Amino acid sequence: MNNKFSRQTQYIERQEGKLAYSDFGGDGQPVIMLPGMGALRNEYRFLVPFLTTAGYRAITVDLRGHGESSVPWRTYDVPSMGNDIIALVEHLDAGAAHLIGTSFAAAPVVWAAAERPDCTHSIVLINPFVRNVKINPIMGALFWLVLNNPWRVRTWAIYYSTLYPTHKPDDFQVYLTQLKENLSQPGRFHAAAALGNSSRQPSDERLEQVKAPSLVIMGSKDPDFPDPAAEGRIVAERTGGRVELVEGAGHYPQTEMPDQTAAILLKFFQ
Repeated sequence: MNNKFSRQTQYIERQEGKLAYSDFGGDGQPVIMLPGMGALRNEYRFLVPFLTTAGYRAITVDLRGHGESSVPWRTYDVPSMGNDIIALVEHLDAGAAHLIGTSFAAAPVVWAAAERPDCTHSIVLINPFVRNVKINPIMGALFWLVLNNPWRVRTWAIYYSTLYPTHKPDDFQVYLTQLKENLSQPGRFHAAAALGNSSRQPSDERLEQVKAPSLVIMGSKDPDFPDPAAEGRIVAERTGGRVELVEGAGHYPQTEMPDQTAAILLKFFQ
């Protein structure tokens, strides 16, 4: 058992590879948490204690090609990741789950919820990229450069650091070192870039098909969105849910401001 990313690691076999996940146990409703692209599942390390204390069964998952999941995979897109979520819910055999996805991972959460309502108790979309929108050409070029240069792991780490505008957790440098080491392994940065470049059309066209209760959480200072509150309102309206802002937080409010994020999350679940 490799405890670099978590004290417990389990695997689920898929046709193209295996997914790594941590199950923190308990008999309560399962809460499955998927991190953003180019991140690790212990992105949720501060939320897990809040969830388990409240009686939920917390489960964190590495995306395809990320963390301790295998690499390479044949496909890196929204439908394949959505099917990964459904497979994990069925594998756990604990009934419908609360599904949480951050950034890119919000798109396969939407896809899974629309495809399999019976597997979905609720969805939480954190700073989600779920719509097929036109990107500012300058920002698009900069993002392409971050993903396609000889020093891409280093430039990704620099970019990642800007996503915490107000507060970095005390263990931020430890996490960032783990992340850089992981992305430096063969095939892993390709996996992150492939997910980042994949179409959001499959989730965009399913937003109105989500039947489960939905919550959109936005960091009010997320630099990835020109207007985080406006984006949150659009996604919440289309999924029939509501939006909550975490004031001062960037792209990862569950890590930057976990107390506030957990309070919003638990109120929604209850």
